[in-house]
Amino acid sequence: MKVRNKVKAKMANTFKKIIKKHKKKKLQAERNRKAKARERTEEEYADDYERRLSRHKRSVVKKTVITVVAIAAAVTAVGFYIEKRSYHTYKVVQTSEQEDIVSTNYVEMDGNILRYSPDGVSLVSDKMSTLWSETYQMQNPVADVNGTRAVIADKDGTTLEIYDKSGKTGSVTTSYSIVKAKVSKSGLVAAILDGGDDTWIDFYGTDGSLIAENQTKIDDPGYPLDIAVSEDGVIMMVTYQFVDGSDTTSYVAFYNFGDVGQNEDDRIVSGYKYEGVVVPQIQYLDNNRSVALKDNGFTIYHGSQIPKEVKTVKVDKEIVSTFYDNDMIGLVFKNDSKDKQYTMEVYTTDGKLKFKENFNIPYTTIKLSGGNILMYNSSQMCVMNSRGVQKYLGSVDGTIKDFFKIGMNRYLLVLDSGVEIIKLS
Repeated sequence: MKVRNKVKAKMANTFKKIIKKHKKKKLQAERNRKAKARERTEEEYADDYERRLSRHKRSVVKKTVITVVAIAAAVTAVGFYIEKRSYHTYKVVQTSEQEDIVSTNYVEMDGNILRYSPDGVSLVSDKMSTLWSETYQMQNPVADVNGTRAVIADKDGTTLEIYDKSGKTGSVTTSYSIVKAKVSKSGLVAAILDGGDDTWIDFYGTDGSLIAENQTKIDDPGYPLDIAVSEDGVIMMVTYQFVDGSDTTSYVAFYNFGDVGQNEDDRIVSGYKYEGVVVPQIQYLDNNRSVALKDNGFTIYHGSQIPKEVKTVKVDKEIVSTFYDNDMIGLVFKNDSKDKQYTMEVYTTDGKLKFKENFNIPYTTIKLSGGNILMYNSSQMCVMNSRGVQKYLGSVDGTIKDFFKIGMNRYLLVLDSGVEIIKLS
């Protein structure tokens, strides 16, 4: 009996183990199923998250593109509006009366204004507050400005004064009377001096020390008409005129005062003759480019050591005016039309025609100032932008002595009664 009971107990335990094992497998299966369900849910969530993130990114990109396009369109529209907008009057934002307005001259100097007279010079801000001043005595002062550098020469006298944005850097008393003086962007000065039968071209440092001098004769290489200096002061460009038989001939010479020019005759590293042509103006556009303005067009030269001709523009009509800056070169011709008596052609400094415009403004002075073309006579002034769009044309109460741009839609108007800073409106 006891044996049978032991067997029954053992079978019961075995059965319990089987049931327990089955329940364990069932529980594990349930856990595995739930885990897989969770994995699927996580994968689905991840996929859904990726889809939502992708949609968000596309939405952000779309909105960004729309915003950029809208901003670009707005900027273009504003630029187009500003470019095409014309003004009908102006308002005076500041007035500065001078005691001796007749003998005082003004020129823009790197955002400020250089004011000079026979008694001295001062640099003033665009609000007419004095930054510095210096005194001298000259009979006929003439200024040349290049960036932050300036030279004031007593034309037909013997005094040269050299300045930068902080004040005076040097002074020169020349041996002969001064015909013309030019300053480079680095502050070096070249001057044409009249020695009677001969002329001299002298080259000075920023402190006024003599770097080089060159004597020229009427027959070889000719009479110097103009000079220009490269930004770094290595190259001096001179245009000469002489008579060859019955023809007038011009010669443009490049003097190199660096190592490249030390073994050349008179340091001339390149030179070009133009028969039957007058070259009254030359100018350095930057350290590598220069231009010769002729009576039949202009020639552009490239080269920081040995300048070479790269582009010549020839015109058939008589040139009545020229103007230029570092970006543009302008020529004005007489026109046969009574309604439009002048034609203006403006070129890039690569020699490509930028625009051509007929106009009928009786100007006495035309120049580029702050990227605008300014024309004026004693009582009228005109402003054109760099594309030939007329921005303003009007009369002025008083006599205009000078007119140039000093800021965004701000101009300095020099009258016989005083100086006005104006804004077109």
